Amino acid sequence: MSKSERMRQGDLINGLIKGLAVIESFDEEHARMSITEVAQRTGLERATARRCLLTLAHLGYATYDGKFFELTPRVLHLGHSYLATTSLPRLIQPFLEELSRATNESTSAAVLDGTDTLYVARASTRRVMSINLAPGARLPAYCTSMGRILLAALPPGEAQSILARSDIVAYTTHTKANLVDIVTELEVIAAQGFAVIDQELELGLCSIAVPLFNAGGAVVAALNIGAQTARAPTSRMIAHFLPLMRKLQADLRPLLR
Repeated sequence: MSKSERMRQGDLINGLIKGLAVIESFDEEHARMSITEVAQRTGLERATARRCLLTLAHLGYATYDGKFFELTPRVLHLGHSYLATTSLPRLIQPFLEELSRATNESTSAAVLDGTDTLYVARASTRRVMSINLAPGARLPAYCTSMGRILLAALPPGEAQSILARSDIVAYTTHTKANLVDIVTELEVIAAQGFAVIDQELELGLCSIAVPLFNAGGAVVAALNIGAQTARAPTSRMIAHFLPLMRKLQADLRPLLR
């Protein structure tokens, strides 16, 4: 039984649960929505969705033009609170910058959040993807190097539960979009200790990732290097980048709690 399942119903604030569900219903494809659309995406009653949206607008987390709602930059304060209170990004950042200088490629660190990887730190030498991968960015875990590293570190049943909830699509012709293939890949990753993605998320992009362990041996985050395939194919990443990542992994381990 999970921690949340052990909680008494009276310990939970249903209004807060519904309000956060409304915030999370907005995304790149649904940046501007009506009350009806939000109700449909969250499964809330229309009247409940309306109250949540109007409350968010009152607090400055959303704007309302009489028909459509949009989130405002104030929502970023919620994510900033995490980044400001956890020592992980601040501790990792100098190491990422050093690795980025050594490889002349972009480096990142991420944690697992639901079915996504959540970027918590990044040192970028150049933009390698069509989207901006700043701290706070999210990518699907099942087809990213850091996501697979983090999934491979979980008990198999827990990883498969996350995969079952994932919206698995083939972003390119190289994407492993079959659940059996992904599970098999996670077993390989767990055994070898690193993950490589070759054009599965975006054509022309490859990446390599390793887990970051704390002093107690638990995986607390993932580290990756991403590059254009023409400049740094996966074979070069494994031969030249992986040893540097292994050293950083060892240097960070006694520092992470």
